[in-house]
Amino acid sequence: MIGLALKLIRDELSNYVFQNRTPGDSITQDDIILHNIALMESDSQADLNNKIIITLVNTEEESTLKNGSNITRSANGVKYVEPPVFLNLYILVSSTLGQDLQDAYEFALGRLSLVIQFFQAKKSFTVKNSPFTTISRDNNISPEDKDEIKLNIELYTLTFEQINHLWGSLGGKQVPFAMYKIRLVSIKENSGQEAPVIEELVNNQKVTNAN
Repeated sequence: MIGLALKLIRDELSNYVFQNRTPGDSITQDDIILHNIALMESDSQADLNNKIIITLVNTEEESTLKNGSNITRSANGVKYVEPPVFLNLYILVSSTLGQDLQDAYEFALGRLSLVIQFFQAKKSFTVKNSPFTTISRDNNISPEDKDEIKLNIELYTLTFEQINHLWGSLGGKQVPFAMYKIRLVSIKENSGQEAPVIEELVNNQKVTNAN
C-alpha cells in the first residue's frame, strides 16, 4: 500500500510539473521519480541528476486510530482480525541539479516551486480524484485496494538542526527540497479466524428443588 500511495502522488505531480514547467526547462514526466536520494553521491548519481526525486524518509503509526474493532462480519458469521495499521508517511521531495545546465540551480528552484504549488492546490488524493495516475488503469490492483487509498498531505517544516541531521544521515549534499507528511496509509492482513454467529443460547443447567 505504501508503494501505491507514493506512485499515485508521483503520477499526479509528474503531470502537473510537466504541464506547468517554465520555458526552456527540458524536464519530462519520466524525470519525476520514486528513488532514494541517498544514492545521489554514489556511482549511479548521473541517473539522479536533473530530476525531481520522491524519497520515503520515515513512517509513523497514527496512534489515535489504534483501538479499532477486532470483529468483522463475514458470510459465515463473524471474523476475528487484527485492526489495520494506519501510517503517516514522511516524504522528501528533492529537486536535483543538472550538471550540464548553465542555469541548473535556477531550474531546480523553479521545479521546487511547482511542487509546492501543486500540493498547495491539492491536499487530498484518492484514485477517483487523480485522473493522471496509472493505478486507476492497472487491473492487477483490486478495486478494494484502490478504494482504500485516501491520502491527505501537508507541508512539514523542519528546523535547521533537523535539516542538518536529515541530510547528514542521507550522506549527500543538500539540494532544494520540501518535506511532506502524508496521512493516512492503511496496511492490513486479511487473514483471520472465522466463527459462526451465536443465534441461540441454551441453558442446560438443572434446577434442583431446595426441599
